[in-house]
Amino acid sequence: MMSSALTNHLVQCSIATTSNTKTHFPAKLHSSSFSTIKLRPDNPNHHASSDLAVPRCSRRGLIYIATLPCLIPLTQIIGSLRANAKQAVTNEYLLIKEEVRKVLSKGKAAGVLRLVFHDAGTFDIDENTGGMNGSIVHELGRPENAGLKKSVKVLQKAKTQIDAIQPVSWADMIAVAGAEAVEVCGGPPIQVSLGRLDSLVPDPEGRLPEESLNASGLKKCFQRKGFSTQELVALSGAHTIGGKGFGSPISFDNSYYKVLLEKPWTSSGGMSSMIGLPSDHALVEDDECLRWIKKYADNENTFFEDFKNAYVKLVNSGVRWNSL
Repeated sequence: MMSSALTNHLVQCSIATTSNTKTHFPAKLHSSSFSTIKLRPDNPNHHASSDLAVPRCSRRGLIYIATLPCLIPLTQIIGSLRANAKQAVTNEYLLIKEEVRKVLSKGKAAGVLRLVFHDAGTFDIDENTGGMNGSIVHELGRPENAGLKKSVKVLQKAKTQIDAIQPVSWADMIAVAGAEAVEVCGGPPIQVSLGRLDSLVPDPEGRLPEESLNASGLKKCFQRKGFSTQELVALSGAHTIGGKGFGSPISFDNSYYKVLLEKPWTSSGGMSSMIGLPSDHALVEDDECLRWIKKYADNENTFFEDFKNAYVKLVNSGVRWNSL
């Protein structure tokens, strides 16, 4: 819907441009366009006169004044509004990043990134419910979300500071924080959009992928969320940080895929059997998944690029956007 300011602008332009009078710009206001008007005093017995010079605009002058709004193109006005809106979003994004960095350490990064997956992972593409909507703050009592209260508490400190300046939704907060968690551990910079609305109620239960799923079950689960096998494998690379045993717990790299190819859990005894989850082990046993595992193990830059794209898709899953 067109704003009242733009409507008035168009009305003014149409009034000025529908005149049949030929107009030359700039139109001059000659000295003759001013006249001396006699103001009659209130006292009839007072014979002195008061003269006041006021402008008497010619017809050409009136047309010139009426067409002034048209001298600023409508596209320029719209462009200026868009630029201002874009700058406001940029400032908000930088504010969130700054406050998140104050509370986020490499040791806390894995928990924050897990928070993203558990919030967005409730999305179901067929029912178009769940997704990245901040509902995780209402779901912390569920068994699958054990340990996430700490991550929410960490982000709450930053959110309180941000809300005092510019209110931010939990969904936006978590999406940006997850991206920062990746970058602070050496992963690729990830830019995400802002404007997500929060859900006031929990999402349906039983939507997250179970740790005991085999490759076929994992692929079907991710398909219901709109993700391909390639995106499944790329997003699984998030396990490269944290306590899953894939390389350094605070370094976001492609160690996850290299370790999967080694299959250390097949060796007898020792801590090697504790590396990864059953769902991680299942990926390397699937030919389609194995093809992407080898590709990411050979080329970290390819993994970074694909993870970045899959992450943006993840944090946009099921989002209700603020229309303002």
